[in-house]
Amino acid sequence: MTQHLKHFIDGAPVDSSDGARMSLVNPVDEKEYATAARGTVEDVRRAVAAAHAQLKGGAWSRLNGAQRGMLLSKLADLVQRDLDMLADMDANAIGRSPMEPRMMDVPNAIANLRAAAGWANQLEGRTIPTSGYMGTKTLSYTVREPIGVVGAIVPWNSPLMITTWKVAALLAAGCTVVIKPSEETPQSALHLAALCQEAGFPDGAVNVVTGCGEVVGKALCEHPDVAKISFTGSPEAGRAIQRIVGPLFKRVALELGGKSPQIVFDDAAFEDAARGCALGIFVNQGQVCAAGSRILVQKGISKRFAGALANAANQIRIGNPAEPGVQMGPVAKKAQQERVNRYIQRGIDEGAQLLAGGVSPSGPGFFVKPTIFAGATNDMTIAREEIFGPVATIIEFETDGQAIALANDSEYGLAATVWTSNLARAHKVAQALEVGAVGVNCWSPLDANLPWGGLKTSGIGREGGLGGALAFTEEKVITVLLP
Repeated sequence: MTQHLKHFIDGAPVDSSDGARMSLVNPVDEKEYATAARGTVEDVRRAVAAAHAQLKGGAWSRLNGAQRGMLLSKLADLVQRDLDMLADMDANAIGRSPMEPRMMDVPNAIANLRAAAGWANQLEGRTIPTSGYMGTKTLSYTVREPIGVVGAIVPWNSPLMITTWKVAALLAAGCTVVIKPSEETPQSALHLAALCQEAGFPDGAVNVVTGCGEVVGKALCEHPDVAKISFTGSPEAGRAIQRIVGPLFKRVALELGGKSPQIVFDDAAFEDAARGCALGIFVNQGQVCAAGSRILVQKGISKRFAGALANAANQIRIGNPAEPGVQMGPVAKKAQQERVNRYIQRGIDEGAQLLAGGVSPSGPGFFVKPTIFAGATNDMTIAREEIFGPVATIIEFETDGQAIALANDSEYGLAATVWTSNLARAHKVAQALEVGAVGVNCWSPLDANLPWGGLKTSGIGREGGLGGALAFTEEKVITVLLP
């Protein structure tokens, strides 16, 4: 039966103000499996009003950090209880193997909530010694106050995990939220909001408005009572958000993707590096912001390494991820399939050597072959632009300095991986890379206690860790004259 999803506003499921709905399509067979409310500006106004009321004298505003932490702990327990359901929601929505969100996304979401539960009572101010005021002693100290209502705009590739990155931290800080999930993946955000209600969060503290970015996202950015926008998505959308919120002086956090290098030196553990690089580009069909899509390999092992990756790509079984033995499902939507195919054809046209995969035929289903290019240069389109699919480009280098220069020659700066057995080299190269996070002999390690974010076109600000919660606060200075 087709599901009929509604917004979650002020503690209740509600239809859009104009009754409009949008279709959710299964990427495996291209059939509609659900409809969701198509949000309006009025729906956003209702949600923001509910969130704002909780900050201005509502029950949420009267809770202390310890009490907020208890609610977050309860929410983590409920997400743990519903782990399988939430994993299936996200997996089915984008055609992903159900194993992946069970192993990574939902456990990370639970960890985000549990970590934030601890931060809620740790957002401390500080006492600052000064020279006094006109010869009189003073006591100066700071307090951390919630920044206000947050608009959390979430992508479709890891919906629940990225939602909790934002929501756990902002709730710990005492903020309230209106979540705008992706049009393709609203289910897990709606279920999370219902779990917030079950955990005991006051109605209106957490709201979800489903719909299109051009309407719902834009309305959140423009609303005068939204103090901060936390967005994960494309650089193009990030630029559009900045154009709106800049003149309004809203706070903003932007995580905008990447073209992450994986640097493989000739002293690396070969099999470990090959498996790690394959994981870094093929997990979630390559639809990962930190996908290691530029694989820089030292000259002495480049041909052998390229062959190993091509062999790994050719062995991946593609199909309906619900079927036994299938390792890779389709990409999330038709537009994404068409985008990835265009990049693959561009790589062929620009002269890169196609070792595995290639352009995939149209449906049924939005399937894309795992694809490996070799003999590429860093100025090729496939080496410079984010493809967001299972496509890797192998580029050869000779020296450490050349590897660093190639890795940094990108408009992006989200993440990188260094594969080497030389400890001194690992530290030297990691420190020279212009990215927000480096994994040494491991790809993109995520942890709720670590900050995450990028440099350059990869974004502004950090999520995760204690700093992620502090980013949802303002530091107020209070000075008291001591006559």
